[in-house]
Amino acid sequence: MDTQQQFLTSLSTLLDKITLLSKEQLATELKGYKPAEVHTIEYIGQHPQANVTQIATALFVTRGAVSKLTKRLMTRGLIERYQQSDNRKEIYFNLTPRGQEVFDIHARLHQGFQQRDQPVFDQADPAQLQATLDFLKQYNDHLDAEITKQGLNGH
Repeated sequence: MDTQQQFLTSLSTLLDKITLLSKEQLATELKGYKPAEVHTIEYIGQHPQANVTQIATALFVTRGAVSKLTKRLMTRGLIERYQQSDNRKEIYFNLTPRGQEVFDIHARLHQGFQQRDQPVFDQADPAQLQATLDFLKQYNDHLDAEITKQGLNGH
């Protein structure tokens, strides 16, 4: 197996293990919420004035999928839509208090997962971590360029 394939396989295995370790706790504490709903709530909670296009771009889904998701989240009382007085065309979203509760549970769980894994990062060589981060940024930038080149940014 060449280095590229070994890297991608290792990365995939790593992400699978992270998912395995967190899946049950996320499913228990966020019972009744689909991952796409939680990720949408997370994005809206982290980005004031989130709109459909921004959410779709961040989650790598279509605007149509986000429209369906946001309608469902509004029906469930988790988010609310609004328009700004100077731009009546664009629709933005906020979390409701109930949506903020889901956001807070999700954030608390992820903080716990980070604490679980912190010893590995504490023992890692800072230069090695930085080199890995630099490479991942370079690879992400390459993939972003490919997405743009193939016209997939709007899905």
